[in-house]
Formats: sequence, C-alpha cells, structure tokens
Amino acid sequence: MMRMIALLIVMLPSLILAQTEEERDVWAPLHPLIGEWQGTGAEGKSKVEARYQFVLADKYVEVWHRSVFEPTERNPEGEVHEDKGFISFDANREKFVFRQFHVEGFVNTYALDSLSADGKTIVFNSEAIENAPAGTRAKIEITVSNEDELTAVFHVAWPKSDFQCYSRNHLKRKL
Repeated sequence: MMRMIALLIVMLPSLILAQTEEERDVWAPLHPLIGEWQGTGAEGKSKVEARYQFVLADKYVEVWHRSVFEPTERNPEGEVHEDKGFISFDANREKFVFRQFHVEGFVNTYALDSLSADGKTIVFNSEAIENAPAGTRAKIEITVSNEDELTAVFHVAWPKSDFQCYSRNHLKRKL
C-alpha cells in the first residue's frame, strides 16, 4: 500500500503536466481569423474575399484570398489575384509556418515572427520565396480590430531595398 502511495506521489505531477500539454490549444492565436471575409483593398482599389478554415483533421489552417482589381490606365482590363496556402504548427520550433502559393507563380514560406501581447496583431516574415529575385523578402501583418473586422497588410522588400506596403485589405466577416 505504501509503495502505491509513493508511486502516485511520484507519478501525479507527470500525469497532470501531460494532461495540461494535451489540452493546450496551439491554434488559439489563429481562432479569430477562422471564417469567411470580404472587403476592399486600399492599394490598387480592389474587392477582396478571404477564407481561413481548419482542414485535414484540424491539423492545418487553409488560407484563400482573391482580389479583383479595378481597371487602371496601366492595366485597362483590371487584374485578378488569387493565392492559397496552409498554416501548420511546427512543434519542433513551436512556431506557425505559412506556405502561400500565388497565381503569379510565387511560393512564399513564412514563419510567425510576432504575436502582440493582446493577441490582436499577427506578423509572419518570409523565410523563403520561390520564383522571385534572390534577396526578396515579404511580410504579412494581420490586425484583428474586433471579432468581425480585420486588416491584412502585405509588405514586400525587393533585393537591397526596405519593406514597402504592397497591399492593405480591410475585411469584414461574412454573415
């Protein structure tokens, strides 16, 4: 009987810690993004649709964006941009990794760079960009205003230059 009590005393902290780890929701910082969104783009005047959803047994977040740009003098037919990606959680680095595939042929791999203390601003910085000039960098900054509104800003830094805002999308949750 004493052995069993001693064993329980020794094992109990491990069991409690294991349950706490299993119950931890690594996806909690991304929950505000889950859903369907629509809005406008400030750079280049566009109508934007976006979707963030859990897929593959809730192991990944699938991300889809579509922007339809108004015609301009330089582009009289307008333009449609579409990208699709997946966010995974790399348990070894304890970081989110976002792989984004663009209709133009770019493939960007980002890692979570920062999450604000209030959880409202999420920043992903590129680790690699395929099919762009060597040295190109990208950054995505998503700011959640409230449960039904967010802003997504895409920054690009071409080789030997600083980041510049490429697009700024203001989105509202589809109801």
